[in-house]
Amino acid sequence: MIEPLLTIPAQSELPDSEPKTLVEGAYRQLRRDIIEGRLAPGSRLRVEHLKDFYNVGAGTLREALALLVSDALVVSQEQRGFRVTPISLADFEDVTHTRVLLETEALRQSIAHGDEAWEAELVGSFHRLTRAEEKLAADTPSSANEWEQRNRAFHEVLISACPSAWIRYFVGIMNQQSERYRRLTLLNPVLPRDVHAEHTAIFDAALARDAGRAAQLLAEHIVLTLTTMRQLPQEIFRNAGN
Repeated sequence: MIEPLLTIPAQSELPDSEPKTLVEGAYRQLRRDIIEGRLAPGSRLRVEHLKDFYNVGAGTLREALALLVSDALVVSQEQRGFRVTPISLADFEDVTHTRVLLETEALRQSIAHGDEAWEAELVGSFHRLTRAEEKLAADTPSSANEWEQRNRAFHEVLISACPSAWIRYFVGIMNQQSERYRRLTLLNPVLPRDVHAEHTAIFDAALARDAGRAAQLLAEHIVLTLTTMRQLPQEIFRNAGN
C-alpha cells in the first residue's frame, strides 16, 4: 500500500520534537501564533517585517507561509502577499459539519481496528487530559495552552487506529481550524458546559467498543462548541482582524 505524502507532522508531536529545518521551525511558530490569535484573523503578513521577528530569511518565511496556505490558515493573494485566513460564524458552521462527518467515521474505524496498544494509549491520553482539565478549572497559569495540547492529543488518539491516512489527515486540518474558534469560547464563556463529562462519556464508549454511541457522543461534543459560538456577540468576528 502506498501511503499519501503528508508533509505535516501530527499536531500532538509538534510541541515535543525539535524542528528539523528552518522552514519547519518558522512554520510551527507561525502556526502557533495564528491559532492562538497573536496574528489576528484577516491581518496582513508582511514578509519584510515578519522575517526579522521570527529571525529567518525571506525565502524561509515564504516557504513556511506556503505550508500554512495548504493548512488553510493563511490566504495567498497573488501579488499582494499573504493574510491570515479570516474567521466567520458561517465558516465555523462549515468546519463543524465537515469535522463531524470525518471524525465520527474515523472514530468508528479506529474502534473497529484498535488493539490493546491503542487502548493503553487512549487511557494515557485521557488521564493527561483529565489533569489538564483540573488545572483549567483552577485557572492556573498557562492552563488554556496545556488543555488545548492535551485535548488535541486525546482526539488524535481516539482516531489513531483508523486505517485511512487521508481521513486522519483531513481531520487534522479541521481540528486546526476548530482550535482557532474554540479559543474564543474559552475566553468568552456564555453557556454552562461540563467538557470533562463529555470527554469521559466518549472515552468510556470508545473503550467499551460501542462505536455507535461513541460516534454519537463525539458528534454532540463537536456541535456543542458551535452552539456556544452562536451565542457570542457578532462583533467578536467583525473585530477579529482589527
